[in-house]
Amino acid sequence: MKTFGQVLDSADELTLEEQESLVSVLQRRVAERRRADLNRDVKEARREFKAGRVRPATAAQILKRIA
Repeated sequence: MKTFGQVLDSADELTLEEQESLVSVLQRRVAERRRADLNRDVKEARREFKAGRVRPATAAQILKRIA
């Protein structure tokens, strides 16, 4: 596996168009990964709610508890 620095050095060897394409691909992959993480978190929260391990609360109630 390459280090972050090695990846950056490799990216420097690409043409400008290739670098722009790389940025676009990476942005899409990051967005997909974030969506997948959010989807996983929502599913887990729904399972916990269904199992009775959590209760619904307003934003004000949550802020009051953590303050």
